[in-house]
Amino acid sequence: MSLVPSMNRKLPLNTISASIAGAIVLISAGLTALTRQPGWVIGGFVLAVLVHMSLRMCNSWQRVLVLRAGKIQGLRGPGLFLIVPFLDQIDAVVDQRIRTVPVHTRQTLTRDTTPVDVDAVVFWMVHDPLRAITELDNYESSVSMVALTTLREVVGSSDLATLLEDRRRIDGELRDLIESKTREWGVTVQAVEIRDVQLPDSLQDAMSRQAQAERERAARVTLASAERDVAHELAQAAKTYEASPIALQILQINRIFEMNKNRGTTILMPTTMADAMTSATAFAAAMQTVQPDAGAPAAESEVSG
Repeated sequence: MSLVPSMNRKLPLNTISASIAGAIVLISAGLTALTRQPGWVIGGFVLAVLVHMSLRMCNSWQRVLVLRAGKIQGLRGPGLFLIVPFLDQIDAVVDQRIRTVPVHTRQTLTRDTTPVDVDAVVFWMVHDPLRAITELDNYESSVSMVALTTLREVVGSSDLATLLEDRRRIDGELRDLIESKTREWGVTVQAVEIRDVQLPDSLQDAMSRQAQAERERAARVTLASAERDVAHELAQAAKTYEASPIALQILQINRIFEMNKNRGTTILMPTTMADAMTSATAFAAAMQTVQPDAGAPAAESEVSG
């Protein structure tokens, strides 16, 4: 992060004053050629230098502090403005765009004595350039220091769980605290965002084991709940089959048919189960013999006359 203040930045290149000064020099040279008097060239050159020194320009997002003999004359800009040559001077150029300041804390103890590394970003802007220049020697460095100390205070007064789970509230608290300190300097804090909270490796391992144990416990609870539901459904099915033995036999036949889909499968059944399925199997075989083959033509019955 650069701590060079915005007030030391130079003004943009003023091509307008240079063009006007060049035009004055050309006009004075032309008048000298017509009248053959060298005074026009000298006067034109002096006037061009004065115009170039008095006509200044700054961008829309910049403000300029002008001093006259060491006294504040006020702010100038944006656009073109005039100063008195050799008497006025531009002391500072302030950038009023929103800027960012990265803030880092290392091994800062939380309220529950856990060392953490916190990275945050502060979004701020200068809303009163005159106060920012006259009350602070380097307002960018001051904002950075205030943000760093405030971040350490908030981390030290918060639990680790709060830093990890309630970042939005921490961001708002940081913004309010930093702005309460910088508002008197003419600086507004737009937002503060915590980018990352890094924990020690040993604590990360412990939290990972805890999370794994919690997931395993939740999986076992889910499995037990599923088994309870299955047992309930099986109990209801058992009551249904108890009321209808034929339905149970048909289910058994269907299960045997499903298992016998793969050729070469050997099925072993108890004798009692085979005896119980005899009536249902005979009923199914009788139904197959009664139904005619779909590919053979139906036989015609003879009617005696």
